[in-house]
Amino acid sequence: MCLIFFSYDIHKKYGLVLAANRDEFYGRPTKALDFWDDMPHILGGRDLKGNGTWMGITRTGRFAAITNYRDPASLRAEAPSRGWLVRDFLMGKASPENYLDSVQASGNKYNGFNLLVGDGGELFYYSNRGRDIEKIKPGLHGLSNHLLDTPWPKVENGKAEFEKLMSEDEISTQAVFHLLSNRDYPPDDRLPDTGMGLEWERILSPLFVDSEIYGTRSSSLLLMERNGKVSFLERTFAPESRGNAEAHETRTFAFSICGAYS
Repeated sequence: MCLIFFSYDIHKKYGLVLAANRDEFYGRPTKALDFWDDMPHILGGRDLKGNGTWMGITRTGRFAAITNYRDPASLRAEAPSRGWLVRDFLMGKASPENYLDSVQASGNKYNGFNLLVGDGGELFYYSNRGRDIEKIKPGLHGLSNHLLDTPWPKVENGKAEFEKLMSEDEISTQAVFHLLSNRDYPPDDRLPDTGMGLEWERILSPLFVDSEIYGTRSSSLLLMERNGKVSFLERTFAPESRGNAEAHETRTFAFSICGAYS
């Protein structure tokens, strides 16, 4: 996952609304959103190379999502998959804060990441790149490949539009997916310098990334109502159909949990 917008505990109906794009190399094998065959209480996509996931939720309301922290100079090929951090929280029973305590103790073995974890009552954030464990307060936030709410153009522009959608009594799923499909490029003088070079900073700057070998593979929307109802939608894009906005598959799952943000 490379871009996340979320509204936490401020909407009248929804305790959590989270919209996200997953950017990845087209050649990395992936399984689309579904309940896992070997762990049927987990709902999420699956990275078939690392056997982890970028975002998921359980039938009991445990939720996690991750983005990479962009710092190519520090990448280590032998580091474990960051998708395990999401998978292991979904599989476990530790509280969000206790889980992040354990992640923090071993976080230096992973490449850079930002991790969100929650259990239907509390939501926490941690990055192994200079940010301590934080309990998320009610509000609206954006996260890309730097720290939480870093004012990159894609984060600031997306948050402003996302906030407008959150002002409505009902959330328009089509409007959220339209927001996540934005391919506008900010001017060069507003781009961050993360060590990728100007050409790649440009490629990665829109909300929806589109290049020859790497881009937005899926867009996701998670809605957690205060009464415990969960809706999880994922729109996946076929790399061979680049440039065709209609070439996608949308999967929708709904179930109920107890005590979610009540």
